[in-house]
Amino acid sequence: MVVHPSVTLLIDLSEGEGLVYDTHGRHERGSVVVGLLPGDLRATGRGTGECLQIRLEPVAAAAVLSASTELSGTVVSLEDVWGRDAGRTEDRLRAAASWDERFAIAAEILGRRLGGRPQVDPEVAHTWRRTVTSRGRVRVDGLADEVGWSRKRLWSRFRSQLGITPKRAARLVRFDHAAHLLAAGHAPARVATESGYVDQSHLHREVKAFAGLTPTAVAIAPWLAIDDVAWPVSSPTRSPVTGGERIPTFVEQPACAS
Repeated sequence: MVVHPSVTLLIDLSEGEGLVYDTHGRHERGSVVVGLLPGDLRATGRGTGECLQIRLEPVAAAAVLSASTELSGTVVSLEDVWGRDAGRTEDRLRAAASWDERFAIAAEILGRRLGGRPQVDPEVAHTWRRTVTSRGRVRVDGLADEVGWSRKRLWSRFRSQLGITPKRAARLVRFDHAAHLLAAGHAPARVATESGYVDQSHLHREVKAFAGLTPTAVAIAPWLAIDDVAWPVSSPTRSPVTGGERIPTFVEQPACAS
């Protein structure tokens, strides 16, 4: 799984041994939470595994998981984050008769958790969403002026609540846009220009830093290949969210690994 600007829940619905996830040489089994910037993540197992993949924007993850900062750069068991609720959630989803029913159950659970916990500062949420809608091409100083904070305060509050600095967040969002353009078949030189990189070498360095891969390898990454269908809001063919249009809090996708 190539890194992207979301916190990911992978809820294991498999019978038997289930799925095993490997990142940085560390193994986790079953349902997991993948924080921002975990590096390369691979799923393995015997036979066919079935899971529900849910992406949470970090602003929503801070409320739903109550642990966004601690999760940054990690892969942890969902049980470690949700306790007994993790097992109850798995049981409800596994017993559902269809994927539509599973989506409805997931939306209900996440909505309840989202509404029952404190949100991040409005200024932090605004900064994140402006970073996303600009596709990472925005200056931190300008965002600080927009919310009426000093650059130092914005940097501190953003990092403490989302687990990433505003500058790092902008780089991640810009990389994500570039990765989707590469997956859509655009040439690296064109992607570099359209994504705001200085040149193709700059793109290559950023792709290597975030994904550990070359732009050519990222273009054929299997998880990215389905993003245009599974996560249409991330498609490079769509325009950035503007005006009063609301960025989705979370999106879901059935995923299988063999």
